[in-house]
Order: sequence, then C-alpha cells, then structure tokens
Amino acid sequence: MPQSVAVDVVLPCLDEAEALPWVLDRMPSWARPIVADNGSTDASVDIARSRRVPVVEVVQRGYGAACHAGLMSARAPLVAFMDADASLDPRSLELLVMAHLEAPADRPCLVVGARQPVSRAAWPARLRLANRVLARRVHRVTGAGLDDIGPMRLADTVALQDLAVGDRRSGYPVETVLRASRAGWTVTGVPVPYLARAGRSKVTGTWLGAARAVHDMSRVLSA
Repeated sequence: MPQSVAVDVVLPCLDEAEALPWVLDRMPSWARPIVADNGSTDASVDIARSRRVPVVEVVQRGYGAACHAGLMSARAPLVAFMDADASLDPRSLELLVMAHLEAPADRPCLVVGARQPVSRAAWPARLRLANRVLARRVHRVTGAGLDDIGPMRLADTVALQDLAVGDRRSGYPVETVLRASRAGWTVTGVPVPYLARAGRSKVTGTWLGAARAVHDMSRVLSA
C-alpha cells in the first residue's frame, strides 16, 4: 500500500467514545480518518481532537447527513466510509482498496464491504434477514451482484461528490449504489469481517430502529 494518504475515511459518529480509540488506533498509515460528528454528548469529539483527527460537526441529524458532510470534506483520491462503533476493522480497508485497483480504470468504481459476522452477536437475525431482502431488491433494480449493502464502502472521491446522493437518513448507502449503477460505475463487493459492536446501535439496536432503517432504504428504492 502507498505510504502517503490515499484514502480519506469518513466515520459517522454519535456517542462512540467507547469504540473510537480502537478504531483510530487500527487505522492504516495511508488512510486519514475524518470524524463526522452528529451531535455526540460524550467524549467522542475530544478523543478525535486529542489525536489530531479532523472533526466535521454535522448539525443535521441522520446517518446520511453525517456521511455527506464527511464526504464533502474529503480531499484524498479515494474516500471510504465505515462505522465508528468497532464493528468493522479499519485494516479491512485494504481489501476494498485492492478491489478498486483491480477494477477497470475507464470508469469510477464503488466497492462495498460484504459483512461476514464472526459471531451471532455481531449481526442479529432480524438485521441479517432485512439486509438479505434489501440486497435482493437492489439486485433486481440495478443488476449489481452485491450480497450486502453494508456500511463499509470505498469510491473515487470527486466522482462520488459529483454523484449528488440526496438521502440524509439510513437510505444513504442504498441510494449510493443506485446512483452509481445508473451512472455506469463499476459496482462490486468484497467480504470483510463483521464484529460485535461496542454499545447498542442508535439506528438498529431495537426492532423499531431496524424497522425505521428498512423504511428509509425501501423509500429510496421506491423513489
């Protein structure tokens, strides 16, 4: 891998002080983390700034809002996204970069990490089922052979900034895949380990939260 910064890594963050040190400590030397803070009331922002990690303060609530704000601050040739809850290992980013390098160079490329749970606790049954249904629907619409519409993604920075993904809630990853496919991008997936997160998810930690996330994604698919 290159020694200089090749990838800006957007970390959407809402009260992830428990997990953030582990995530930042495992960030590759060629990747620059950007914490897109969505209103944390714990020490998340202080942890990031104490490590000289750029922090983008995102006033608008929503996963997509945090992703978009982080994306627009990215300057490296490639930009990646991953959760800041220690469910994904930053060292897996190398797998996405290698898949991007192997893709055709004549068009932008979006690589999506396909989560491979290391235990039952890492990915509850209700979420695996919802994600399986979602991936099938995305395949029918786009033809993209993705097993997972996961939170770890990597793409060409400028091309993604120009893609104008509009969702600011949980539908952001789905809209990214839809728009990239329709724009003629290479869209591919690569398996990545999926760990039990630190703390409870603010989005899918309950049946209600999971239902809201599925609703947001379904809304994007139906638009």
